[in-house]
Amino acid sequence: MAVTEQSTRDAFFIGGEWVKPATDKRFKVIGANTGEVIGSVPEGSIADIDRAVVAARAAFNGAWGRTSGAERGAIINKFADAIEKRIPEISAAVSSQNGMPISLSSQLEGAYVVGLLRYYANMASTMQFEERRPSPMGFDTLVRREALGVVGGIVPWNYPVVLSILKIGPALVSGCTLVLKPSPGTVLDSYIIAEAAQEAGIPAGVINWVPGEREVGAHLVAHPGINKVAFTGSTAAGRKIAEVCGRLLRPVTLELGGKSAAIILEDAEIAPLLEGMGFASFGNNGQTCAASTRILVPASRYDEIVDAVASMAKSLKVGNSLDPETQIGPMASEAHRNVVERYIATGKGEARLVAGGGRPKNVGNGWFVEPTVFADVDNKATIAQEEIFGPVLSIIKYKDEDDAVRIANDSDFGLGGTVWSKDSLHAQDVARRVQTGSIGVNGYMLDINAPFGGVKASGMGRELGPESLNSYLAYKSVYLPAG
Repeated sequence: MAVTEQSTRDAFFIGGEWVKPATDKRFKVIGANTGEVIGSVPEGSIADIDRAVVAARAAFNGAWGRTSGAERGAIINKFADAIEKRIPEISAAVSSQNGMPISLSSQLEGAYVVGLLRYYANMASTMQFEERRPSPMGFDTLVRREALGVVGGIVPWNYPVVLSILKIGPALVSGCTLVLKPSPGTVLDSYIIAEAAQEAGIPAGVINWVPGEREVGAHLVAHPGINKVAFTGSTAAGRKIAEVCGRLLRPVTLELGGKSAAIILEDAEIAPLLEGMGFASFGNNGQTCAASTRILVPASRYDEIVDAVASMAKSLKVGNSLDPETQIGPMASEAHRNVVERYIATGKGEARLVAGGGRPKNVGNGWFVEPTVFADVDNKATIAQEEIFGPVLSIIKYKDEDDAVRIANDSDFGLGGTVWSKDSLHAQDVARRVQTGSIGVNGYMLDINAPFGGVKASGMGRELGPESLNSYLAYKSVYLPAG
């Protein structure tokens, strides 16, 4: 799919085939850079979800459910190969839809995804699914880890490929099958991934894609044929999903919102701080759940750092997301830009605007917002407590390190965060005190081999690392007779 052409699709990938939708409803795919239609795909219905769940169940009960870890690892490696060939196509599709700068989508939605799949392929090939344990009671027990069954995965629009693979990878390793509902806002990429799955020889029904609106997602979550739910999205939606899964006693992984703090210690150097904040705070145009958007600055250096951060924000190149030089692209949709702009308007009444605050000029008709920085922000302010999900930073003054940690922890969320210092060992000590699921020292990047997830209103369960398998497997103890 060339990004200059309209992309029209007419089927869903269900049961290893491209099948006709149950209804004639369709989604228009709107390009974030122009506000114009760049494609059209079918809109999934409850009937389509039902068909996908039946296909996933048949695959789980069939040959896929009997594959060995080594066999699954070989298939995952072929999947990685097929995706690697499509990186330019995938990154262009993502950037066209949600405004992610293509320099970032090529790395994260492309190369990072391939590395992630190869990591899971190795895990599948080497992990032991049975362990014989001697019992102090005089007999042995065979402890088995078995696949839960059919997984319902719901994926948002901000990192659609990475966040899909965070569900697909551990599900395939464990022997589960999946029905994925991508966001209507970024749906073209899911077709490319489905084609890669088909080329890789992933058996029919193991992965199925049905894009749909919220009611379709709600049907998937509550479907009697689903054994586990994996959701990434807003905290409000996560609470509703958790309520349903709690009533059904259905395992669920929830990776939700954030309002993470960047604690700048007194000895932090300006140049590496500003370079690292490019991704840690402004990555993907601020449309990143773990972004460090509360900037905590010591009183002794407050004016200096405010000026430096404001200057950095003003210097960022805003433009078409398909331009390799672009650092800040458009918001993913007109509706989302409206939300971000409402928060900026609120911030103008709560704090001092030192950078941005409007729409950039001469960048076309897309949904652009200037990188925006507020100073003199009270941590109780709306812009300091609520997730904005855009290129908007709040700079907050602190007295000492205890005060900085207190402010960082004074949030309903706990997903990401950063600590900045010349003394990385001291920064680690500060990082240990922050109530969050992940935190970076002098930078922030998700580690494939370490668990990622949130505390408090940022969710529950973990993705990435070997820990990601825990919610896709059930433990069974087989007690063996003595002797």
